[in-house]
Parts: sequence; C-alpha cells; structure tokens
Amino acid sequence: MLNGLSLPVAAGIGLRPPHLREVIDTRPAAAWFEVHAENYFGGGAAVAALEAVREHYVVSLHGVGLGLGSAEPLDTAHLVQFRQLVDRIEPAAVSEHLCWNRAGGECYNDLLPLPYSEAALDWMVRQVSAAQDALGRTLLVENLSSYVAFVDDIIPEGEFLAELARRTGCGLLVDINNFHVNEHNLGRDARQALSALPAEAVSELHIAGFEVRDDGLWIDSHGAAVCQEVWQLLDFALQRFGPRPVLLERDRNLPAIDELIGEAARAQTLLDRLKVAA
Repeated sequence: MLNGLSLPVAAGIGLRPPHLREVIDTRPAAAWFEVHAENYFGGGAAVAALEAVREHYVVSLHGVGLGLGSAEPLDTAHLVQFRQLVDRIEPAAVSEHLCWNRAGGECYNDLLPLPYSEAALDWMVRQVSAAQDALGRTLLVENLSSYVAFVDDIIPEGEFLAELARRTGCGLLVDINNFHVNEHNLGRDARQALSALPAEAVSELHIAGFEVRDDGLWIDSHGAAVCQEVWQLLDFALQRFGPRPVLLERDRNLPAIDELIGEAARAQTLLDRLKVAA
C-alpha cells in the first residue's frame, strides 16, 4: 500500500470509470491518477476497485459536487461521505472548485461561477475553512471556467485566488485551460492572472481541451486534445511557479488510456526540461 505520499512532480492523468478495470489489470505506465470523488461515495465495487488502483499508484481525489461558493452552509451529508472516502483511500491530494451549485434547496449538476467581490471572498474563506475542518485535510481550490461576468467583479481573478489561499491556508489547483477559456470568453488576461498567484500556494496544475460552439463561445468540455496555446500557457506557468504536478483531464470523447498517457508525456517533457535547467 502506498501511504503518506504527496503528489509526484510529474504528469498524471484523470482516471475515468471506463478505464478503471484496464488500469487494475494492466498497470499502465502512468505517474499518478486523479479521480472524481463522488463516483466513489457509498462504498461497493467502485471504491473497492479504486483501492486496487491505490495499491500501486498515487491517487488524488477531485471533488465536483461540494459547491464551495453556494450561498448556504456546506452539505453535511456530502462532507461526511467525502471524509469517509478520504480516510479510506488516503489520497495524496484533495481538491474542489471555486463554484456554487446549490440554492433554495435545489442542487444543480454544474460548476456555476460566483462574483469576484469582497462579500464573495469573505464567504469563500468561511466555506473553505469549514471544508478543510470537516475533511481533515488541506484543500486545493481550482479556478473555474466561466461564460458570464458580474457587475460585482471588482477583484481580479488571480488576486481573489491569492487572497483566498492567504486567508485559509488552502492550496491552489491551477487549471491552465480554464484561464485560457476565460481569456477568450471574458477578455481576462490569463498570464496576468497566473502572475498574481503566489507560487508557494500552487500545488497542482490541470490541462485539458475545450470545444468551440457555433456562436464562438469556448466551452470547457474536457472533450478534446490540449491545444497549442494551452501548452504554451502551461510552459509559462511552470516557468513562473517551478516544477509542479500536472494533470491531463479528459471526460468526453474518451480515447484509449495509452493515448492519454502519450499526451501527458508532453507535459512531462516540459517538467523534465525545467528540472534540467534548474
């Protein structure tokens, strides 16, 4: 059993359920895996399979349903299940999104954006602190892709994330593709946002592909290969922060796992070059 490990400073891939059995049976040459935590709530065959993966690989748990930014207290039942999974799998990292998903007793199956305002920041500090206390772990908080801007957006995105990390002690999971998508959709400067982040808080980087709608809007679908501009932005981030664990995400149009490992190898090349230069 791999116990007490941190994420390797290497390129990993998101492990999705269609590839789970293959990973257990063939043990492909992946540096580490990240899984969506909610797929393994409640025990049963799924979490037993994840334990089998955990015997041989470093695993990270990536939450997609907690809704840290929802304007109501965190869902206690969700937190209990998340904590049970954390205690059972002993992941190298635990992460969630800077988003909301609940209001008026309704839960929405989406990662919805919140305004970058002083009031939202104060609330996020409370919510992230509560989540960390409940999970017994430092939480990595991920920046979000967005398709709308708010009149209350008075704090630049990078500065919002930096202050959240400073006030809660949380880590930052920096999604490079999300910054790239927001630059196109909302006119935000991705490099400026990255430059505002404190290197000491950045614990992990995500890369993924997006899709373009007929109306020109870019959608963070995780359904395509990583584009050249995101690779360039990843290189910029690594130069800014130094070597960090990099995770390739793919949720739709899922290719063979060997193809994903091959794509992640490009991120590994960037990491290796940085290590040699150092």
